[in-house]
Amino acid sequence: MKQLLVIDATTADDESVVGEECHLVSGKGQGPRYDSSYPSERLDEAENLVLLCRIHHKMVDDQHETYTADILSKLKTNHEKWVSSTLGGEPQLAPVRVRQIKENVPPFLVRLTSGRDIMAVIGGSYQYSFDHDEPRSDAEVELFSQFLQEVQEWGESWNEIEAGERVKATFGLSERLRELENVGFWVFGARETRRIEGGVGAPSPWPIGILRVIHADSTEITSLNPATKNHLTGRQN
Repeated sequence: MKQLLVIDATTADDESVVGEECHLVSGKGQGPRYDSSYPSERLDEAENLVLLCRIHHKMVDDQHETYTADILSKLKTNHEKWVSSTLGGEPQLAPVRVRQIKENVPPFLVRLTSGRDIMAVIGGSYQYSFDHDEPRSDAEVELFSQFLQEVQEWGESWNEIEAGERVKATFGLSERLRELENVGFWVFGARETRRIEGGVGAPSPWPIGILRVIHADSTEITSLNPATKNHLTGRQN
């Protein structure tokens, strides 16, 4: 981390760092918003940097699934536009926000039974909402983490990979589903389209992939048609 914005020292106190350099895409393999395809020579270019206070720097790194590189880039661009228009006497831009559309909220989550089901929810999403019941052993912790990590990695690359890689992805996820089912868990999901608005340009869709890993005997699970085992759950938050 490179500290950039500093208040000069006084005769009684040392200098104070009030701004920190934050990378939109991390260059560290385990870092927040890491992208192996991002050119290493551009990591420290201005396009990949934003200046934040310490609190907000920690917040966007801790909550990197919410504050994705795409979100931070849009926030940065629109803040720069806002500063430019304010100093230039032009009309101020509305702040950027992702807004939930009531009619687009899924009324329930559907049980997913194959890798193709999962990628129909996650593939091409701009943001993910993952949740799970409390694991009961170290083995279940490992199973949950591997499954959700694999889902997210395929989701982030879905629009860039070729047909053959998609076949491998969906097959592998079907295998992970069976592993979860063997220890008593089902996966439910749905896709919600929110809207990003404000700043420059017209509002645009913001798809979110929702997944929940739930005990198969959970009382939250119901069935619209018991004869077909078309189980659904109403829990989304």
